[in-house]
Amino acid sequence: MKKKDFMYKITSQQVEWKKKNISDKRTQTWTNGKVYEHLLPKDIWDQGVWNGIRQNLILYLMEHDVQAHTSKYSLRSSWVLCSNLYFPLKFSDYMRQLMVKFLKEKVSSSIQSIEDIELEFAFPVGDNLNPLDLLGEKEGRRGAGQTSPDIAFIVSTKNGKGLILIENKYSEGSFYRCSARTRDGKNDKPGNPDPNRCMDKDDFTCYKDICHQREWGRQYWDILRLSKLGRSTLNNCPAATNGYQLFRQQSLAEGIAVSGKFDLVINAVAYDNNNTSLISCLRNTGVENWTKDWIKMFDGQSHFSTWTHQEWVDFVRSNQSRNKCKDWLEYVENRYGY
Repeated sequence: MKKKDFMYKITSQQVEWKKKNISDKRTQTWTNGKVYEHLLPKDIWDQGVWNGIRQNLILYLMEHDVQAHTSKYSLRSSWVLCSNLYFPLKFSDYMRQLMVKFLKEKVSSSIQSIEDIELEFAFPVGDNLNPLDLLGEKEGRRGAGQTSPDIAFIVSTKNGKGLILIENKYSEGSFYRCSARTRDGKNDKPGNPDPNRCMDKDDFTCYKDICHQREWGRQYWDILRLSKLGRSTLNNCPAATNGYQLFRQQSLAEGIAVSGKFDLVINAVAYDNNNTSLISCLRNTGVENWTKDWIKMFDGQSHFSTWTHQEWVDFVRSNQSRNKCKDWLEYVENRYGY
């Protein structure tokens, strides 16, 4: 589905849902000062969260000092979609059991159970796997200013324990541009004197030496190693234009994997199967279909996996017993058409 058609479809869907389910008729402006129908008033953003987890989510954010996404009042928010589709597992043993079966099919047959679920996952400050120590991200907190996957599953496996780090996408058409590709500096971050070098294929054999993120103390390329296929396939740095989030999460997953604390570490992406713009967003970088080819660009110990939101919802619909997930299924169908 073309980007324009996809955005029109989900926007219309969310506006229609809002008319039927939100009684508050106040308008809300976006960051550009314009009013859009798919926005909720900021003070009632939580009305976009499934009632079955709404209070638990708010309590979780407060107790764990997690920053909810700044665009949470948008009904097109992937952060809210992530909460609606995957956070219910934290409070439902039955749904966790279904997810384990799903993960066995889609991710790894070694997964035995889900021990815990965390939004905006990060190891605590002081742990050497925290984004500050592992990645050199000097600022931020869970959910803001650091690499903290939208949701993480801590699992038990046949050989020990595992960690599945999940980036969740809905309406976004890419994984965004690298933040260091700007000539303008900010605070203690000097500007990049030559952002175009990120697009030079010839520099990949020593990219660690020219990456401007290292000037900011970021250690992504200290952790990641391009494979032979990656060096021959990529037309530019995989983070440069549309792959920044995916690149950072790959670095996080690989750093955790080589620590030896987990026998299974997976960088995963959950996305809408109609979002063809996202699926093809790394084509100019040389990765025709990142859902299949991303992991081939690197040598390392971490793994990569993907699934679509539709696959997860369909799995629940087909495998639930005695309509145990009826309320949730009705909500996600009415809200997202899944």
